[in-house]
Amino acid sequence: MKWDPAKYIKFDDHRNRPFFDLTGRIQAERPALVVDLGCGPGNLTASLAGRWTEARVVGLDSSTDMLARAAPLAKDFPGLSFEQADIAAWMPAPETDVVVTNAALQWVPGHQDLMRRWLDALRPGSWYAMQVPGNFNAPSHSLMRELAASSRWAGKLDGVLRGGESVGEPADYLGILLDAGYLADAWETTYQQVLQGPDAVLEWVRGTALRPVVAVLGGDDAQEFEAEYAAALREAYPQGAHGTVFPFRRIFAVGRKEHSPGAARV
Repeated sequence: MKWDPAKYIKFDDHRNRPFFDLTGRIQAERPALVVDLGCGPGNLTASLAGRWTEARVVGLDSSTDMLARAAPLAKDFPGLSFEQADIAAWMPAPETDVVVTNAALQWVPGHQDLMRRWLDALRPGSWYAMQVPGNFNAPSHSLMRELAASSRWAGKLDGVLRGGESVGEPADYLGILLDAGYLADAWETTYQQVLQGPDAVLEWVRGTALRPVVAVLGGDDAQEFEAEYAAALREAYPQGAHGTVFPFRRIFAVGRKEHSPGAARV
């Protein structure tokens, strides 16, 4: 399943805002190592290098296309680098002080257990910040799953799309952080995004949620699926005088490690 960096950053104003709302809550002053898990095209990782100029900042992603887009950014910041890696196999190095993962964990089944291992491995004083989409039960996703489950497509798309189980609720992530010995906060925000152009919501999901369907179907089948799906989206998200309003719920959690679980507080 390939990523299209140009398609992904087409709506970069909307996609970037949750990242800055998330990282604005990190109060680390002089971290040694900052890691961005699922860095994508790297523009947001570069903002971390601009904020913590003395830190080593590493962006990790599994997509060669995304990393090719990110690579030129490294020359602008001495401490910035990008590496190809599966975040499901990653563990923090001992000197890691900040871990950021923005709109990536929804692609990783069982990421809550993975998160527990990361939190346990980080040293006291470290920061962990995460954001995931919370809109898996919104029409944009439920209509896609309903179409995929129809008699026309079920044989080809069975098991391709995940549902609301892809992410937890804010309280779930808060509990994981607190159990791991973190001073933590979790919250949600629904952004009322105004998208421009015809079939704007379809264009949005082409860069993210629709990718698994297109990867499996390809060619004429993908175009046929998109046409049916687009018609359903136009009814669910009608275009108005100012564009198409697309509510997008996001789930956030941030924490600073105070102690390891079971350790004595001082």
